[in-house]
Amino acid sequence: MTDLPKAMLIDLDDTILSAFGAAEGQWRRVIAEFADRLGPHPPEEVYASIQAYSRHLWSDQARHKHWRHRIGDARRHIIENAFAKLRGESGLPAPPPAVCHALADRFNEIQEAELKMFPGAHETLDRLKELGVKLALVTNGAAEPQRKKVTRFALEHRFDHIQIEGEHGFGKPEEQAYLHAMAALGVGPKDTWMVGDNLEWEVVAPQRLGIYAIWYDGYGQGLPSDSPIRPDRIIRSLPELLNHSLNPSSAGLTRGSQDGRVKPGHDD
Repeated sequence: MTDLPKAMLIDLDDTILSAFGAAEGQWRRVIAEFADRLGPHPPEEVYASIQAYSRHLWSDQARHKHWRHRIGDARRHIIENAFAKLRGESGLPAPPPAVCHALADRFNEIQEAELKMFPGAHETLDRLKELGVKLALVTNGAAEPQRKKVTRFALEHRFDHIQIEGEHGFGKPEEQAYLHAMAALGVGPKDTWMVGDNLEWEVVAPQRLGIYAIWYDGYGQGLPSDSPIRPDRIIRSLPELLNHSLNPSSAGLTRGSQDGRVKPGHDD
């Protein structure tokens, strides 16, 4: 595929917005801020326990779907369970629930405040529209926070169709999410590219439908060495979409087994 398609379905978080890539530093800052209220637990142990439970929570698709619609509650749940595990291992008391909740809420505040666009996002979207490519924003998550991001970052007028899971009642990787977006744009799979950072949602599931799947590696982490998933193309910046030729980083890739893994969600 050497020409731009009739349509693109584009993810929001960690594709257009740099959303969760800074989570490690944000968690460490918040834990340091609360260090005197976390009892005898060293900050590094607190951080490690939060990350371990977060990976557990987001690794399961059913849990992911349940909690991503209640992200504030999810982070409170993660912290409470992280401290429960520390208490079980060390016998030392966990902070009161109010402190756990305040820690989670502070992280939410910082994470929201530090959301930002990836470089060239607006310019790329505008140029694609100028070139006649129909655009659909297809994002999972709850209606209110996702719609707030769309408004905050001036995305409404840049898309022909905006599809938020919490507003429509279905989301990736359900087939309906892709089929509905394509129907709204009046296109079929052969005329469509899917662009996003999640290997399951934006590569495996779209490829099953015959959609050309572009994996967005915005943090430069590279495809996991043991991954059976083979994107049709890999990009590391959104302006690369305007380059009609295939990216050398994906040259020679062929689709292998597509029982791929879900990329860890949100806070990992």
